[in-house]
Amino acid sequence: MAIESRRWKGLFVPSEIVELKQMCFTSGKVFQPGKYIAGELPDIAFEMGLVEALPPVKGKNAQIEPPLEG
Repeated sequence: MAIESRRWKGLFVPSEIVELKQMCFTSGKVFQPGKYIAGELPDIAFEMGLVEALPPVKGKNAQIEPPLEG
């Protein structure tokens, strides 16, 4: 018997980048697998266990700051 991995939307910060592992169908939209901001995905995607947190960025990418405007 497999262990079920269920999460709820409250475990993620609304601005956190997460990965949708499978297609998610809602009455108004179809979400393709890929990276999304957690606040953009429907609650059902989290409840069905379709969403996973991305691992933290390591190395030089973690040290790059956004360019200054002006």
